[in-house]
Amino acid sequence: MGIGKPVRQVLILIAGVILLLVGIALLVLPGPGLLLVLAGLLVLASEFPAVEKYVDPIRDRAMKAAEDSVSSPLRIAGSVLAGLCLLAAGVVWGLVPGLPLAGWSTGSSLILSGLILFALLIWSYKRVQARRAANAE
Repeated sequence: MGIGKPVRQVLILIAGVILLLVGIALLVLPGPGLLLVLAGLLVLASEFPAVEKYVDPIRDRAMKAAEDSVSSPLRIAGSVLAGLCLLAAGVVWGLVPGLPLAGWSTGSSLILSGLILFALLIWSYKRVQARRAANAE
């Protein structure tokens, strides 16, 4: 028994808006904000075609930002350092009770952001290397 179309639309709307709002928040907080904005738009566009026109510009910006993050050894080092700082901050926030918003809920979100940063960094690096190899041929 499948769910009805109106229920499906509401669920997709909720999921898309949550991804979009979290992505917007992560534009100023540590984390992959632009990619979550893109994910939210893709989810919304799957059910609401009017949103489709916003997907390509955001996709272009997200891919450019991902490629820029690995464009030089200095940027790679800075990204790795930022990821390590996020992991360290997450552990500190999880273990030190006197900090504002202390606890593992904050700590785990910082650690998760660091891990996502590393995953995106590796993905971006492989993508840029593959593109460079294709252009060299």
